[in-house]
Amino acid sequence: MSKVVLYSKDNCPFCRLAKELLTSRHIAFEEIRVDLDPAKLDEMIRLSQKRTLPQIFINDKSIGGYDDLAKLANSGNLDDLT
Repeated sequence: MSKVVLYSKDNCPFCRLAKELLTSRHIAFEEIRVDLDPAKLDEMIRLSQKRTLPQIFINDKSIGGYDDLAKLANSGNLDDLT
């Protein structure tokens, strides 16, 4: 089973879409709320080199944000990663 981590914040429409996509495909994920812990925001930026949300990691590899996740899902490559 793959390890999926999603960095998000409250009231983020793209974060909500990413969570809905993962949930609809029955992919378990760990959500890390950067708005509740500033150290987690710093961690996300260090790991992804990006400040936009969400940031999604599969098996410790950054795949990007919601648009990147949706492209993986539409191409069928998300199934290969999870």
